[in-house]
Amino acid sequence: MAAPFAAIVMDGRTGEVLYEKNADARLHPASLTKMMTLYIVFQEIEAGRLSLDTKVTVTKYAASQPPSRLGLKPGQKIAVRYLIRAAAIKSANDAAAALGDYIGGDHVTFAKRMTKTARQLGMSNTTFKNANGLTAEGHLSTARDMNTLGRHLFYDFPQYYHIFSRRTADAGIAQVANTNTRFLDSYEGADGIKTGYTAPAGFNLTASAHRGSKHIIATVFGGTSTANRNAKMAELMDLGFGKAKNNVAEQPPEAAPLDDALIASVETGIDEIDAEGGAGKTVRVSGEVKTSPRPKARPDVPTVADAVAIAMAEGIDGALAEATAAPAPAGTLEFQAEAMEGAVPAVEPEVALAAAEQPEATVEVAPVEPEAATVEVAAVDPAVATDAPGSFEAQAAALASGAAPAETPVADLPPVDAVEVAEVDPALAGMKPKARPEGMTVQLATIEPVAEPQAPAPEEVVVAEATPEPELVVTDPGTEPAAAAPETLLAEVTEVETVAAPATVGPAPVELAAVVPATKRSAPIFDAVETVEPAAAEADEEVVVVMSTSGGRHFGVNVGEYSSRYEAEKALLKTALAESATLNDGLRKTTQSGGAWRASFMGLTEEQAELACRRLSARAVPCETVGG
Repeated sequence: MAAPFAAIVMDGRTGEVLYEKNADARLHPASLTKMMTLYIVFQEIEAGRLSLDTKVTVTKYAASQPPSRLGLKPGQKIAVRYLIRAAAIKSANDAAAALGDYIGGDHVTFAKRMTKTARQLGMSNTTFKNANGLTAEGHLSTARDMNTLGRHLFYDFPQYYHIFSRRTADAGIAQVANTNTRFLDSYEGADGIKTGYTAPAGFNLTASAHRGSKHIIATVFGGTSTANRNAKMAELMDLGFGKAKNNVAEQPPEAAPLDDALIASVETGIDEIDAEGGAGKTVRVSGEVKTSPRPKARPDVPTVADAVAIAMAEGIDGALAEATAAPAPAGTLEFQAEAMEGAVPAVEPEVALAAAEQPEATVEVAPVEPEAATVEVAAVDPAVATDAPGSFEAQAAALASGAAPAETPVADLPPVDAVEVAEVDPALAGMKPKARPEGMTVQLATIEPVAEPQAPAPEEVVVAEATPEPELVVTDPGTEPAAAAPETLLAEVTEVETVAAPATVGPAPVELAAVVPATKRSAPIFDAVETVEPAAAEADEEVVVVMSTSGGRHFGVNVGEYSSRYEAEKALLKTALAESATLNDGLRKTTQSGGAWRASFMGLTEEQAELACRRLSARAVPCETVGG
């Protein structure tokens, strides 16, 4: 009884169906099944879980498959690349089964993944039971589904698609020949892809061909012989090229997603319930996490309030900062403040007592003109005097804010030449003033020229002098000033020297720095420095040595220029098939220059390029060597 016939013709660029007959009838696909096996192998390679050099151990099941066979033995190790060649070109059943067992673990699990991948590609009427297509109950597909699979192989894995057009190949343990050689050689533009035959299926073929800008993919089920099948395919191809439109934009199909290796074969509801390894099988994934790995909180553990924790942290940070802070340099206000802080506890009671007994203090200063000078008061330790009225800190704050002296709590000065100075408490004699508050400003006295001093023997008084460098010095206002105008004194003074007051009463000399006339400059003053340019050293000749990583394969063969990229790729494919002995290691490359597409084989040695060009020239194929 003849196998049922089915056929479909599709525009490969868009997926448009141009002709169909019984396209959805579920029939035996035979070795067209191996297209799905290879599709999953290519998926695994792209996912990095497999490589062309991976060694596969042949199982007893794979080695027991009937012809067509590569001749594998149980326990034999063979590279994936050889199994791909044997399955795609020779249609070897043992090679396809070995690939399926290696990826899925066994043929049943791998068949379930094949069916799952078919669903992802839109093959809704296909169910697989094995990796090679031998007749099995429930192992069925349709012409439409197989045509869809062939189109996906063309678009999803173009880097591997050329394997279906190779006439012969080395399969490791044998040289294999293509089962589709007759159609590839007889039909113009044919480039693949797979044949199939079993007695229940008949002679099947999925083929692809290019002519001009058109691409046709067709599938035939149920041919009565190889010749009958090829003749029917040629007829369908001609029909497709006649109906296909020119200059149609390509619409590549969406590739199937790459599944996780642990769950790729777990698919329920696509097979019969009672089938071996079907939906009723329980699959357990090792390492599945069912509970949270986080530990539970300890019971009955007292917690610290947030406010308390923050305060403790701030206290610890402050103590650490104080302990690790570097001491201030000697002679600075910070150094004096630190030294005074260390002395405060010892004298604090006496200072407080002295302040209680003497609420008001007067200061005796040399007679000055009412508008001749501005008095500066140093800041005092808060332990001695606070912001209470009459304290030094209050006076300093008043002076800093620009208030009139009359508004300060200091006692009014009597209109006499000098007022008496109250005796300084001994407790204050050994104290040093703290640093000025940031808000205080320092005012320099404006000295007015005075013909003669109004009072005899003016005094210079130093308040709370503790170091050789006092903080507060009042100098004699009657000293003869410099000839320069008072307004420009600050701008022209280049150096100031502080002089300690003498211990005895008498004329107090004041040393002023020499006033140097300065010219206006808009940049800092630097001494002229004579620079000498170093003698130019003779430039050493630098030699750069670059090691080639191409292994000398920087030559190529150009086989002509074409009007379109398609024509250039087609010429490369035909040339590679015609001269595979010398161009097998070459990389096919198309480049556009000046509106034309150049077709070249690159990555060859000079000897390979010259030999290939000579052989092509002998076949009347134009070529030229490039590179070097």
